[in-house]
Amino acid sequence: MSLPLLTFEQALAQRCPLILDGGLATFLEGRGHKLNDPLWSARLIQDAPEEIAAAHLAYLQAGADIILTAGYQASFPGLRAAGFTYGEARALMLQAVEIAESVRNLFLSSRARAFLPMVAASIGPYGAYLADGSEYRGNYRLPRRVLREFHHERFALLAESGADFLAAETVPSFLEAQVLGEMADEIGAATWISFSCRDDEKISDGTPIRECARLVEAHPRLTALGINCTAPREISGILEELRNVGFAKPIIVYPNAGNAYNPETKAWEPNRAKLDWGRMAGEWQRRGAAVIGGCCCVGPPEITAIKDEVRRRR
Repeated sequence: MSLPLLTFEQALAQRCPLILDGGLATFLEGRGHKLNDPLWSARLIQDAPEEIAAAHLAYLQAGADIILTAGYQASFPGLRAAGFTYGEARALMLQAVEIAESVRNLFLSSRARAFLPMVAASIGPYGAYLADGSEYRGNYRLPRRVLREFHHERFALLAESGADFLAAETVPSFLEAQVLGEMADEIGAATWISFSCRDDEKISDGTPIRECARLVEAHPRLTALGINCTAPREISGILEELRNVGFAKPIIVYPNAGNAYNPETKAWEPNRAKLDWGRMAGEWQRRGAAVIGGCCCVGPPEITAIKDEVRRRR
């Protein structure tokens, strides 16, 4: 059966909320991979692409409508520092998209779906390149020019990669979000920006989320505002804040499991609290979330729980 390839907006019109996948790196760590590396899960794009593919497939089987590529940590400066040539770096970034697309096609060969699951090309923030937890602080103290130089070539490459849209993730800095919004409009790439937040009112650098909402609404090619790798307890408050300011574009929520990140070990500290992902997803759905998934330490079982609850309420 040939399924339609829909835009993000068309997919939302057919099925809202959409289900996003969960944490990639923590899934891979659960399969025995040691990712205490500046490239994190991006190292496996070259070294073990079949493991990246297994993660994508597990999330599609769990019910995801959107899968994120493994390119979050793959930037030109980061790959060059790791010994990749310029050409190798380009090829690796494109390979991350190709892996996700091939898994989607394989999955569809044996499943009945209403539409083609979507592939979002993941773009990590400058803080991901630093590999010191800066994506949870955003205190770069860098001029706009440096952030633009860091992002532009990768952004342009992924815009032509065949991914359905771009996902700038865990953005902790308002200035960085401004740069990304400008590039999305200039290049003409459908993009969502997802922020890391320190609480239910502010992103990681202290900027009020309402200012971020105004920024996203001001850029035509920014299709949605997301919140990711933020504690689940903050999500309802953020959704309420966005509703209070009349934010009109889709909202994406994919929090982590409430764990604390240790930048020295590059690992998540255990969170012993038991979270009811179905109940939380139902709450976020009622508060207006258009896409719901998970981030670090959220795996296929949690995505299935989200899917089951969301579809029960549609």
